[in-house]
Amino acid sequence: MAITDWPPGERPRERLLSQGPQALSDAELLAIFLRTGVRGKSAVDLARELLNEFDGLRSLLRADRKQFCRHHGLGIATFVQLQAVLEMSRRYLQENLSRGSALENPQQTRDYLTCQMREYQREVFACLFLDNRHRVIACEELFQGSISSASVHPREVVKSALTHNAAAVILAHNHPSGVAEPSEADRHLTRKLQDALSLVDVRVLDHLVIGDGESVSFAERGLI
Repeated sequence: MAITDWPPGERPRERLLSQGPQALSDAELLAIFLRTGVRGKSAVDLARELLNEFDGLRSLLRADRKQFCRHHGLGIATFVQLQAVLEMSRRYLQENLSRGSALENPQQTRDYLTCQMREYQREVFACLFLDNRHRVIACEELFQGSISSASVHPREVVKSALTHNAAAVILAHNHPSGVAEPSEADRHLTRKLQDALSLVDVRVLDHLVIGDGESVSFAERGLI
């Protein structure tokens, strides 16, 4: 049965308008994005099938073009639309973060860095450069490494901080293993960067370790 033949109170679009997007299941949200189904399947049926094949929404969203387009009902146009939506989401989070102090809403900082970094298959080290009111000047991914480590050079971090005329920084790196617990090497690196940046009067406000669905703040742990 086509979705247009469903009772209005059961149709995903109408439910979203009346109850809000949080009331919809992953399949219903995906069905709205897909807009149409395929022969013999409604958009919701197709969405459920895709979520089952990809083992969830996250795996579907992180699929590359080849993986995505080989599934029935998906094509390049849909892949392009999805990538555009994902990038708009990242830019939305970045814009929200840039409008205020990174310390006034630390959850926005976590949300943005998690969105940016948790899907990487290699370890990546990034810095949020902040002005003297702790507003975001820029976010830069400075170093990339292997699946277990990245070589971080304090001199390059200092150089980037000076280039941006930053007064403070928030450090961040991901753990591709998905476990966000800081290692002893992470603690040692943080101390080295604090010492190097303090020489040019730049404060390290936090170091976030991004895992799979979780993050650890050095500041909250009392490690900074």
